[in-house]
Amino acid sequence: MSTPNTITNGIATLSPKDFASDQNIRWCPGCGDYSILKQVQSILPDLGVPRENIVFISGIGCSSRYPYYMATYGMHGIHGRATAIASGLKAARPDLDVWIVTGDGDALAIGGNHFIHLLRRNFNVNILLFNNEIYGLTKGQYSPTSPKGKISKTSPYGTVDYPFNPLALALGAESTFVARALDRNPKHLRMVLEAAHNHQGASFVEIYQNCNVFNNDNFSIYTDKETKGDNALYLEEGKPLIFGDNNEKGIILHGFTPRKVELGNGFTEDDLWVHDPTDKIKASILTQFFNHEHHHDDLPRPFGVFYREERFTYEKAMEAQIEEATTKLGKGNLDELLRGPNFWSIN
Repeated sequence: MSTPNTITNGIATLSPKDFASDQNIRWCPGCGDYSILKQVQSILPDLGVPRENIVFISGIGCSSRYPYYMATYGMHGIHGRATAIASGLKAARPDLDVWIVTGDGDALAIGGNHFIHLLRRNFNVNILLFNNEIYGLTKGQYSPTSPKGKISKTSPYGTVDYPFNPLALALGAESTFVARALDRNPKHLRMVLEAAHNHQGASFVEIYQNCNVFNNDNFSIYTDKETKGDNALYLEEGKPLIFGDNNEKGIILHGFTPRKVELGNGFTEDDLWVHDPTDKIKASILTQFFNHEHHHDDLPRPFGVFYREERFTYEKAMEAQIEEATTKLGKGNLDELLRGPNFWSIN
């Protein structure tokens, strides 16, 4: 770790460079992971967390090299198990600031079971899912989020799978914070990362990440100057759902059905759906702006905080239970437990 710049009131003043390790970054030139790494490093100095209390845990995949590039504590785990490792760490050390870095294959294929149960338990951790809709590390096989018809190394005639919708999955697993961001919009990405960190509970952020080798420009429709106005919708709490190059379009709700409208054509901003990230029903509708079969193909893709709620965290509930049991029963004696009268008889 590098030496902090200054000491103010006994607290080290850090810069983004203080969070960069001395390791050579081994991602392909042009990979979207570089942007995500930089934005996380840029917000960490302002979070007020000592560097020695920050931990990054990953599984397997291109994204999972992440802990090597952070001058913090970290662990490169095994495929799909970063969430399980982080759960154990947070239970044992609830004071630590734990970040999970994973990918669409790592989290949603082999790690799917661990992923959904971490969300429902609501450990106070930050989950960053780098979604490039492909297996990049193993050279271009289709992943759980690859769209139907995707041509890949393992689907030469196009995949017949129906893809996961990560945000809908997270909401269904009772996540208390659900958001989406883009690697190519760093300013917005930093805002989402800060909001996720400030949330007390399991914060899930899906980040659209460009794999310029095996799935290049997969999300360019949401970032290119010529197309992003009509296809990207940025959510702001208390603000109407409005988009377009000149903010000339918006979303209304007709019952529970979202519809795209042109402002000035019988509609004003007062008619539009106003975003409320505490409304789970509306958040669920937003996750269906997904451009797949049976979804709303003409609607823009939303980015920002879809949903948040306050709920007890697992580690605090566990601590309270242990304290209550200790108060009632007294402090346990491990030696007595091991040498006590309770035993198994095996015939």
